[in-house]
Amino acid sequence: MKVAVWDTYVTRKDGKIMHFDILVDENTDNADQVFEFGRTYLKSVAQEGQPLTSKECNFCHIEKAPIEIENQIRENGFSIIEMENCN
Repeated sequence: MKVAVWDTYVTRKDGKIMHFDILVDENTDNADQVFEFGRTYLKSVAQEGQPLTSKECNFCHIEKAPIEIENQIRENGFSIIEMENCN
């Protein structure tokens, strides 16, 4: 499966910048849906309510996903790769 990678930077409640990627099926072209996936993730890490719009999240590229990412996308509609300040 090829996935679309959305590069995301969100200011945490403590002021640090979180950097994470939202991965979705390459055919997902609804940015609002991608943002909603990001909000779901933010809620799961106690950062709900933080802004997540096209200012914080942009399409980056398409790449081939490993099987575990494919399975997460099939199950949840998205996958997250945490990069910086996510914990």
